[in-house]
Amino acid sequence: MTIKAVLFDLDNTLVDFLRMKKTSTDAAVSAMIDAGLPMKKEKALKILWDLYDDYGIEYGNILQEFLIKALGRIDWKMLSNGIIAYRRVKVSFLQPYPHVITTLIRLKKMGYELAVVSDAPRMRAWLRLASMKITEFFDTVITMDDVGGKLKPDPAPYKLALKKMGVKPDEVVFVGDNPNRDILGASKLGIKTVLAKYGEWSRPGKDSVKPDYEIDDIKQLPKILEKMK
Repeated sequence: MTIKAVLFDLDNTLVDFLRMKKTSTDAAVSAMIDAGLPMKKEKALKILWDLYDDYGIEYGNILQEFLIKALGRIDWKMLSNGIIAYRRVKVSFLQPYPHVITTLIRLKKMGYELAVVSDAPRMRAWLRLASMKITEFFDTVITMDDVGGKLKPDPAPYKLALKKMGVKPDEVVFVGDNPNRDILGASKLGIKTVLAKYGEWSRPGKDSVKPDYEIDDIKQLPKILEKMK
C-alpha cells in the first residue's frame, strides 16, 4: 500500500521540549530564590521535578504546588517572579530540532499529508506549533482534548487522525520518540513506525514493540519514505 501521510508526535520529536522545560524551570527556581526562597537550588529543583512526576509534565500550576510543598503556603512575590522567569525563558527556548523545517518542506513537496498526534492539551500544542511557525505544514492536529483526555498508546488519538485525514493504517507512517507510548500505540493499529532517537526517548518497556525504523536526525526521514515506495 502506498504511504500517503506522515504523523508526528510533537514534544521531543518536533520540538526539544525537555530542554525547554529544564531551562525554564531552572530560571523559575533561580528567580524565586532571588525573591527570598530559603532553599538551595539543587534541592528546589529536585522537589519541583518530583512534583512533575506526580502531577504530569503539562501541569499548569506546578509552581504553586512547589511553594506549598516547600513553604507550606503560596508566597505571591516568589510565585510571580518564578512565573515571569519561566515564561521569558520558555519563549526563547521553544525551538524545533535541527532540520525539522527543511524536512517538513521536503515532505510536503513529496506529496505527503502531515499531521500531529500529541498528548499535550489543545491550546499548548497549538501554541508550540505557532511559536515554531510550523502550523501551516499540518493538515490535522490531534491533542488530548480532542479524544477526551486519552493518551498514547491508547488507540483513540491515532484513529481520530486517520479518520480526519481519510487514510488507512497501512497508508501512514508515525514518527515519535517514546517506544512505550508513540511506537506501541501506532504499531497496534498496523501503522509503520519510526523511532526518533534524537529525542528524549524512554527505554523500551516490557510491553513496547520494536519500531520499523530508527532515525538519529529527522532529515533521514525522506529517505526512509522513499524506500517504502
